[in-house]
Amino acid sequence: MQKSWQPMRHSVFRAVWIAALASNVGTWMQNLGAAWLMTTMPVTPLMVALVQTATTLPAFLVGLQAGAIADLWDRRTVLILTQVWMLAAAALLGVLTLGGWVGPWWLLTLTLALGFGSAMMFPAWAAAIPELVPREELPQAVALNSVQFNIARAIGPALAGIVLAATNAGVVFLLNAISFLGVILVFWRWKPGGHRRERRGTVTEAVLAGLRYVRSSKPYHPVLMRCGVFVFMGSALWAMLPVVASEVRHSATGYGVLLGCLGAGAVVGAMMISPLRERYTADQVATAGNLLFACATTGLAVLGSFGALAAAMLVGGVAWMTTMTMFNVAAQTAPPPAMRARALGVYVLVFQAALAAGSAAWGAVANHAGVRNSLLLSAAALVAVIVGGLRFPIAAAMIPQPDEVAAQ
Repeated sequence: MQKSWQPMRHSVFRAVWIAALASNVGTWMQNLGAAWLMTTMPVTPLMVALVQTATTLPAFLVGLQAGAIADLWDRRTVLILTQVWMLAAAALLGVLTLGGWVGPWWLLTLTLALGFGSAMMFPAWAAAIPELVPREELPQAVALNSVQFNIARAIGPALAGIVLAATNAGVVFLLNAISFLGVILVFWRWKPGGHRRERRGTVTEAVLAGLRYVRSSKPYHPVLMRCGVFVFMGSALWAMLPVVASEVRHSATGYGVLLGCLGAGAVVGAMMISPLRERYTADQVATAGNLLFACATTGLAVLGSFGALAAAMLVGGVAWMTTMTMFNVAAQTAPPPAMRARALGVYVLVFQAALAAGSAAWGAVANHAGVRNSLLLSAAALVAVIVGGLRFPIAAAMIPQPDEVAAQ
């Protein structure tokens, strides 16, 4: 267990971790506030699911360009500018909501703007993590990054529920805007090391070079494929959770508790990563997590008790964390530094496109077949994914590739 926390000895990583925790608390408050605000409007389940799509679709649109920019430009500058953009979008949404001027399309538009900021930020963020810790500590650093994200997932929704009960969604959005200030300050003070930048070429040329690298990197292909399929099939749980929560417990607090259980389960899962990796392969851990997530999705469909739903979401959080951490470590370990952000840009594009398309698809299924039937179909698809995943192991991507690959 002590080994899991080794990266926290490095002061810059520790500062980034703390600032990211505060920012992600605000992000999860924002997510709950936006989803719950949409459920209070006279809209269909599809419109509720589109809140998730608006959050994730931008990565499909600009993920590749974001990776190229993070490799070509100063990552510190990219990180600061994207945080300022998201601060402005969250603040505007907060002001409009407090003024009573926000409707479904305003909510989706500004949620989309926040999604663009996140999409532009993530490749630079993920590529910066290996610059903050020694290479041998990268798996622990990736897991710790997931820990802070999921601590925020556990805390943020609960805080949002409390704020929503006392005030309204506009205050939640403004608190999210404030949460970006800490990240801006930390990256403003950060002095990056000697990451090699490409000296020539346009963003388009850099994107094409990144695509050529990903195409030629055969160990990377199973990571992209398995991540995309798992996220697409499993996105029904995330998209339909606010609808089920509103049916079982008619309050934002109930939705916040269920999201918090997912986050708490993810924290537990992150703490289990090191012990599990000592006994099992990455593929075995990912397969077990996939099966557990199918069970949690089934629980969301069939359980009527709020307490039972909370327990199912706790299991779902453990399952999501263990599966996605295996994919994330593989995605961040394999690429050489000069290509890392672009390779991660492709990975993020696959992840977010699968989440956006899956959320919309399961929302459309829910419109025709019902919310709970869509969840049962999602669970069945997740079980089918396990069989296919056995033929495409991700272990080979766990072996770091030399910097010279970038020159190919």
